[in-house]
Amino acid sequence: MTSGAVLDLFEKSEEHSLEEQLGLLAEITQSFALSLDINETLQNALERFLEYLHAEADSIFLLENDDTELVCRGCAGPVDITGLRLPADAGIVGKTVTSRSCQIVKDVSKDPNFSQNVDKDTGFVTRSILCAPLMVNERCIGCLELINKRTGDGLFEERDQNLLMALAAAAALAIHNARMADKLVVQERMQKELELAREIQESLLPDPVGSNFPVFGMNLPAREVSGDFFDFFQREDGLIYFNLADVSGKGMNAALLMAKTTSLLRHAAKGVSDAGKHLATVNDEICETVSHGMFITIVSGFIDTEKKIIEFANAGHQPPLYHHKGKFEEIDATAPPLGIISGAEFPVSTLPLDEGSLYLFTDGVTEAEGDVNGQLDVSGLIKLIEARSELNGAERLQGIVHEIYKPDVDQHDDITIMLIEDQQS
Repeated sequence: MTSGAVLDLFEKSEEHSLEEQLGLLAEITQSFALSLDINETLQNALERFLEYLHAEADSIFLLENDDTELVCRGCAGPVDITGLRLPADAGIVGKTVTSRSCQIVKDVSKDPNFSQNVDKDTGFVTRSILCAPLMVNERCIGCLELINKRTGDGLFEERDQNLLMALAAAAALAIHNARMADKLVVQERMQKELELAREIQESLLPDPVGSNFPVFGMNLPAREVSGDFFDFFQREDGLIYFNLADVSGKGMNAALLMAKTTSLLRHAAKGVSDAGKHLATVNDEICETVSHGMFITIVSGFIDTEKKIIEFANAGHQPPLYHHKGKFEEIDATAPPLGIISGAEFPVSTLPLDEGSLYLFTDGVTEAEGDVNGQLDVSGLIKLIEARSELNGAERLQGIVHEIYKPDVDQHDDITIMLIEDQQS
């Protein structure tokens, strides 16, 4: 269709009107489909709508802020009202949106729904209005408005309305598709960021160690990133530091606090040998910066392989299980979680390394699905340990996790578990 043909669209006979209007709609729809910049395309379309429908001004309003406001996201004509915000039910545009029907106002001075505020603010004179809702899947997302027809008697006609509704449908679909595309881009970017965060988290976990090392740990996140973490390493003086912890909350906030805390713990563990003082130092640092009510439950301590002792402090975490002489003992927490009370003290517990096995774990273990409809609980964990008592430490831990982790079941929480056991005894 040539520009000249478009200009005299409504000067032709009725027998050609439908054909040319369909051609116009096809042209506009194609421009939306091929658009790489929906805002630029909508602006160009608004300019062309003025030409096609012989209007003095036009604009697109979209619902925002939980559909409580109508915001002008594009306009053409003598006055720029882009960014104008109106209550969702204000004026003719508001009536169009709330009724989800096209509105023709031939004389705004006689319509009680017309608001004169915009004209008073801009100096523009509105005489007549044609407004069509932007509908997507029976949901109204805004409206397309034409103001002041420049030909004939200055009044919009029924076929103006028909064409505008067709153009509004194309515009609504284009806006909807652009929003969906933007969401997909954001989701893809977030997915890549989560994958990168997971790689960073995995790099913070300790490297696998030999079968003679007294500490083994495993972590299976419920999502891309985990709020659980564990760590262990041997210092130059021979002491082995260890921790297992659970950050409150889920998602990226928990993952970021996890990364910060594990770094603080590792750094502080290189300069102190008292498990209680170590946690006190890290706790004070976290209390200064933690926000949104987040905190960390943790069991943290040192292993002296020469003295054959384990010294640790439990800050609000699940009671570790100590298996010795055929019995299981739960060792309760003796201090609040990290990040709650600045200046808190963390009493230290001491256990013989060579007389039993110490199991540390997060609630993702005990709250995992058990054999009989229900949670595994501590009693179920004990049964899993007893059933594998003949295996060495690494194989036993892997066997326990294999029973707990079920790939075909939705995992509600991270699964993290650690075993401390003298491999020389």
